[in-house]
Amino acid sequence: MKGYSMRSHEEKSSYEALLGYPELIQNLLFGRGVHSADAIERFLNPDYERDVYDPFLLKGMDTAIARIVEAIEKSESVALFSDFDADGIPAAVVMSDAFAKLGHTHISVTIPHRNTEGFGLNEDAVTKFINEKVSLVITLDCGMGDAVHVKRLMDAGIAVIVTDHHLPNHAVPEATAIVNPNQTGDTYPNKHLCGSGVAYKVVQALFSHIQTSKLPNFETNKPPAGWEKWLLDMVAIATLSDMVALTGENRALVTYGLLVLRKSPRVGLRTLLKHLRIKQHALTEDDVVFMITPRINAASRMDEPELAFRLLSTRDVTEAQTLVEHLDGINNERKGAVAHMSKEIKEKMEGKTPSPVLVVGNPHWRPGLLGLAATRAVEVYGRPTFVWGRGDAAVIKGSCRSDGSVDVNVLMNEVKEYFLEFGGHAKSGGFSTTVEHIVNLEQALSDAYVRVKNGMVKEETTVCDAELTISDVNGTTSRMIQKLAPFGMGNDKPIFVLPTVRVNAVSWFGKAKEHIRLTLADEKGNVAQAIQFFAKENQTFVDLNIGTVVTVLGNLEQSDFGRTREVRIRIVDVVKI
Repeated sequence: MKGYSMRSHEEKSSYEALLGYPELIQNLLFGRGVHSADAIERFLNPDYERDVYDPFLLKGMDTAIARIVEAIEKSESVALFSDFDADGIPAAVVMSDAFAKLGHTHISVTIPHRNTEGFGLNEDAVTKFINEKVSLVITLDCGMGDAVHVKRLMDAGIAVIVTDHHLPNHAVPEATAIVNPNQTGDTYPNKHLCGSGVAYKVVQALFSHIQTSKLPNFETNKPPAGWEKWLLDMVAIATLSDMVALTGENRALVTYGLLVLRKSPRVGLRTLLKHLRIKQHALTEDDVVFMITPRINAASRMDEPELAFRLLSTRDVTEAQTLVEHLDGINNERKGAVAHMSKEIKEKMEGKTPSPVLVVGNPHWRPGLLGLAATRAVEVYGRPTFVWGRGDAAVIKGSCRSDGSVDVNVLMNEVKEYFLEFGGHAKSGGFSTTVEHIVNLEQALSDAYVRVKNGMVKEETTVCDAELTISDVNGTTSRMIQKLAPFGMGNDKPIFVLPTVRVNAVSWFGKAKEHIRLTLADEKGNVAQAIQFFAKENQTFVDLNIGTVVTVLGNLEQSDFGRTREVRIRIVDVVKI
């Protein structure tokens, strides 16, 4: 229970373009810095032709397309090498589908094992490409940190096109071409493309080049104009999964990608949605993030990442059903494994003196699950958390998450001598280390935390967008808010305040009774439902009884699960009066 503050809307009246909209929409647009007529139009009505940039604005694109066209014209062997997550795997689907549409069958897809091979190119993959006499390797959502491996391929006479969005940690690969909006010297307007977004830009450029150039080898199998837009289903999944900014071009790509997802003929995807009882025509970004993404990632966390690639690309109904059942099963195993890790962390924390940074681990924990356990630990203990394990890996690996009070990448850089490798972003990262260093890592990171925090004050209140009453929790309000969707990074779901409401009922549900549902009522007898998932360890709900008067902070959402349609509050916090 952190308390809350209200976002100020005092100056919104000075923006005439806002005045034609309902007050709630005015407040939400203003709070997002969207208040000019042009900005409002682009935000509320994304347009593919207007908002999606020319792919040839990306540095290296001309060279990349020329080399891909040459490979297709000469029927060369092309190897795709992608990352193993819900960004890299869709990128592999995007690229392989594009080659298939152009009739190029000399193509292979390699995805490294998360737990044993790790991120990026590796020696085994490079050796395989050389032995198989591959002519062209295209990396997807990786490659910028693989200068040594790229050099070995190039020295062997294999062309390499790196498509990535990560910043290089060390030397920049000397590849045939690099397509990455974040490389030095690139002036592409959108620096927030995910890996699949970059792959899509390559396909967009390739198809545009083929459409506008008189290339004799493509006259008989030239794809219909705009066909590449059918690949936006994969781009939407990846962009939402990778949590990049949903503004500008990305907003347009995801908006159109969700339209494609709702119509997608992909056998595996349709089978998965049916299995999960998600209505395809009404699919939302939440369905992607909370239902589809975990099952894609379960493949690499618990088994082989290729299983997820096969699911998204198969045309066989029987194979799709088998893969869906398997991925759903190992996703449930993943949930159980993370729950067990969280329980073990709790046991390790009992009686322990709190430190600014929590470091906890077990040699038997799978590296692929560490990030999930770290996220849960931050929610429970409210401090930066580093979780480590080894599993079948040769060295200790770890994942870290921030509580918002410090940049974990800066924190790791302060004590870089403790790591073999490390990297990441402000809120999350990964590392590898040794048994000798793990012993003192918590103390070193805690000391560094004090140094780097530099007077930063952790946000102790939740900033809310507007106030709602119980009677506002309805379909009309929900449809109004949906005008601002899709929500995600850079366009967070609005957080609303329902002040001074009474708890009329409390119920716990789920297999382990880990989720909570509250029935809220006002003085007039109006009622609304409010839920929070995985609330069992949350101290907020201790002593929350019938008759308790509270202020509830949350998002407004519509649930279409099964045959029941319900507009409800997804709880962010509860403040007892």
